[in-house]
Amino acid sequence: MSTRSEQAINALKRFGELEWFKLPLEINPRYGYPQVPYMGWRFTAPEERVAELIEEVIKAPTTQVDWTFDRSRRNWVIVPTRILREAGGLADPAFSDVVHAVNTNDEDFCFQALADFELIIHHLQRITIPES
Repeated sequence: MSTRSEQAINALKRFGELEWFKLPLEINPRYGYPQVPYMGWRFTAPEERVAELIEEVIKAPTTQVDWTFDRSRRNWVIVPTRILREAGGLADPAFSDVVHAVNTNDEDFCFQALADFELIIHHLQRITIPES
């Protein structure tokens, strides 16, 4: 059985060659609490049509929390909108502090986001990619 990271990587590789990838562990290995998922990656050759497909995937499923697909920077990111709102954006140094605060103080949100994330990955694995 593959890990969540492997599933996410394989789903993204359908859209192009990955240059970089990051996905936090589902459960904090030291303290055992659930961690809010977010995924960042960079394609070696990003394409607008791929970005549009991923955007559609993020908006398509009915999720428990709101999600944002941010591609305003070099790395593309899928993250719960709440994290971006509370952190003031991805570039804000408070981003990691907000993620930690949510991880340690809002277990229900983390479990909801983890369930949503699985749904998003499932949709990325299944979406039809049109020929170039």
